[in-house]
Amino acid sequence: MFFYQRILGRELEFIDSVKAKRPKHLPLVLSRQEVTRMLRQLEGRDLLLALLLYGSGMRHKEVLRLRVKDVHFDTMQITIRDAKGEKDRVTMLPKAAVELLERQLKAVKKLHDKDLEEGAGKVYLPYALAKKLAAESPHPGPLPMNGEREASMQFGWQFVFPSREKSKDPRSGAIRRHHIHENNFPPIMKRALKAGNVDQPATPHTLRHSFATHLLEDGYDIRTVQELLGHADVKTTMIYTHVLNRPGLAVRSPVDVI
Repeated sequence: MFFYQRILGRELEFIDSVKAKRPKHLPLVLSRQEVTRMLRQLEGRDLLLALLLYGSGMRHKEVLRLRVKDVHFDTMQITIRDAKGEKDRVTMLPKAAVELLERQLKAVKKLHDKDLEEGAGKVYLPYALAKKLAAESPHPGPLPMNGEREASMQFGWQFVFPSREKSKDPRSGAIRRHHIHENNFPPIMKRALKAGNVDQPATPHTLRHSFATHLLEDGYDIRTVQELLGHADVKTTMIYTHVLNRPGLAVRSPVDVI
């Protein structure tokens, strides 16, 4: 069809073609008991990561890219910037994560202060913001430190989960402290699943699936869950209703009545 329509510029009149459909698979969802057993195997920063994934429904990359300024303890909310589809959204900050998150931010502040003392402390800014600030600055180089600190050096713009070492930014060549790598947490989670006797091929994204399914189990409106997940179409969220409506759960097997 591509060859005829795009190259030859004619329709395939003599073939009644049917496009192949993508197979539909139900997402893997952990039970509440399995999530609990996995969480018990984690501690510190790794436990905080898992709590945010399962407790707020954020994507793995969204958690890693989270900035200090987007955590709101007063309203118990998290603002997710430039999510999938380049849209912002707000989700919940789970109470279970507050103490660990406050401890993490104190460690981030201490690390950032150390970087500033060493003449570093800059962080990557979103392209549009960096371009806007550069255009507004009357100075040809970095903004002076007397007065308002350059945005990239402000604590609020620092990543909640910074890497231990500074690295070279391939986009600009600048040496900065980025967030931890996305390959860091999956093997840690895998070990936690094994230690918790959870025999499921779960990934960090599985915790997002579990978040949505468990909210629907608790009776929350699907539109509310859609907003928290950041789905553009409610049809995407509705896949979790198929996980809930597994056939046969209310039917007694004939072998059990013998």
